[in-house]
Amino acid sequence: MHTPYSDGEAYHDEIATAASRAGIDAVIVTDHNVHVRGLEGYQHGVLVLVGEEVHNPRRRPQASHCLIYGAEVEMAPYAAHPQNLIRQVSECGGIAYLAHPVEFASGISLENEDFSWKDWPLQGFTGIEIWNVMSEFKARLWNWPAAVFFALFPSLAMRGPFPGALRLWDSLHAEGRRVAAVGNSDAHGTHFGIGALKLTVLPYEYLFRCVNTHLLIEKPLTRDFETDKRLLLNALRVGRGFVGCDMAGDTRGFRFVASNGVDRAEMGDELRRTGMIRYKVTCPRAASIRLLCNGKLMAQASGDSLDFQSLEMGAWRVEVYRRWRGRRIGWIFSNPIYAR
Repeated sequence: MHTPYSDGEAYHDEIATAASRAGIDAVIVTDHNVHVRGLEGYQHGVLVLVGEEVHNPRRRPQASHCLIYGAEVEMAPYAAHPQNLIRQVSECGGIAYLAHPVEFASGISLENEDFSWKDWPLQGFTGIEIWNVMSEFKARLWNWPAAVFFALFPSLAMRGPFPGALRLWDSLHAEGRRVAAVGNSDAHGTHFGIGALKLTVLPYEYLFRCVNTHLLIEKPLTRDFETDKRLLLNALRVGRGFVGCDMAGDTRGFRFVASNGVDRAEMGDELRRTGMIRYKVTCPRAASIRLLCNGKLMAQASGDSLDFQSLEMGAWRVEVYRRWRGRRIGWIFSNPIYAR
């Protein structure tokens, strides 16, 4: 999400107010190429952290945006060389996620170009952003009638992560990598107008009710800033959690666990294969559940649970779909459990 320090409309205090109304526990503000100091802390009951979205502004066409969490210093000076950027982030103890690695340009404006990740091969990053609501919205703006329609009915633009983003994620897992995932609002609060029609497209509070990253932390938030910041960054560092489209139904209560008969693993964990591994999925309501290993469908079920056993090694993850407003929509996308 962004503020007027780069290209957003609301400052940190206003963002915290919107997040509080939406029931969000924590936000990380990632302005473009600037790390704003002195604004972290609890505001309106919301833990506000500050990161950075780094890209090379001199590059044409634009590409390869990187989300930086927990680095504590500005990383924009390293933007021109992505691999060096990732290395510098790591040396500062930070976390790097590739922002909207698969994107599509809008048909109505040259400014809304494709900002996909282009700099491969790349090593050392923590994960990728598999679902970006603004990217998905932008991809639906084929022409001006479509732009007006989706500006008035933005929920109809949401379908799920781009298939190409999921294929990229699975291809990285197939190489034996650990690659975590997040989902983001990419909130700007952009004002939009055609003639007399004026509105804010995808306001912050609205977006905070759409797609969120749910983190499983070691213990409940304490309201001590430094403690809680560490809890969240630790979970982001290993991918302990899932991406949920909460507008299509509250995703809290989703669980994905595995056991080898001796040890138990949750999302983001590695589990040693000593024999058959049992995978269990629990959803907060009935839906269509898919269990995959390195992108290959291994099991599926309709209902609120799935139970499956396998000897296959790789990155196991879950996709959940449900019917919402007359169509099938992506609802929950888990981080992997790594069977080694």
